[in-house]
Amino acid sequence: QNMTNSFSPPMSFTKKLALAFVITAAQLLFTGMATAQTPEDPKAEENEVIQLWPAGLPVGATEFSQERIDALKKRETKERLTYVQNPTLEIYEPDADQANGCSVVICPGGGYNILAIQHEGVEIGNWLKSIGVKAFVLRYRVPRRTERIHWEPMQDVQRAIRTVRHNAKEWDIDPERIGVLGFSAGGHLTLMSGMNYDSTCYDAKDEIDNVSARPNFICPIYAAYMGQNYDDRKSTKLGDLIKVTPDMPPTFMAVTLDDVMRGAHAAALLIRLKENKVPAELHVYTNGGHGYGIRPSDKAVSKWHLQLEAWLKTMKLTAKK
Repeated sequence: QNMTNSFSPPMSFTKKLALAFVITAAQLLFTGMATAQTPEDPKAEENEVIQLWPAGLPVGATEFSQERIDALKKRETKERLTYVQNPTLEIYEPDADQANGCSVVICPGGGYNILAIQHEGVEIGNWLKSIGVKAFVLRYRVPRRTERIHWEPMQDVQRAIRTVRHNAKEWDIDPERIGVLGFSAGGHLTLMSGMNYDSTCYDAKDEIDNVSARPNFICPIYAAYMGQNYDDRKSTKLGDLIKVTPDMPPTFMAVTLDDVMRGAHAAALLIRLKENKVPAELHVYTNGGHGYGIRPSDKAVSKWHLQLEAWLKTMKLTAKK
């Protein structure tokens, strides 16, 4: 009997082990539930995304075949959007104690064929919100639809500016401090938004289209396609689309001289801005090429955004009111 009793502990140990397993599983489940609610979870910090055309694209919008859409989507990466048919605005919200009421619509580049969404969109949105500016990354329509390669994207940027202005009170921003900043083809689109804000690009859809599409300032960065017929490689002359008037918004530009003719085009544009008494600032760096965004490097041009921050302050665009 004593020998039989001496072997009873293993039965107790088995029960304890089973109980410990149940407790551990419950702890893991609780920890998982708690983790899902922490700020570190990217899903808990997803930016709000606004559909630009909830009632449908403007009349005459180009459509692609499903075969081409599938082929384009296969080329998409984290860095590059290869197909956008339904434009959106992604909102980058600054901290409440930093927000200054200024806002910027961001137009990534990509030759009007793709969107360099990461380094000319997401990273710019995060930087702007870090200095108190509410940023809106615009995913405009790509790839090119017509021979007027900027036309349908211009519908999108006009609608984006109007959407931001229409919602200014709700979004706690100043409707008179809305800018557009773009890179390369997005820089060209930025210029078009400042030069053609009063042109009728599409028929009004709703009350949003009753407000002005004029940006209060523009920032074309290494802007492309300023020559005739969208050329920026053969001549220093500006093309017919570059039309400057005294009503053009204040302009900040940054570019490098080794970026084919884009540095020369920016200099020519600065002269026209001066002639029309439009406040403007241009930074031309010796080298650096094209498509660098704000990613750090050993080149001076990698600091251009610090000059932009200073310009925004000088122009009193980021002063809290």
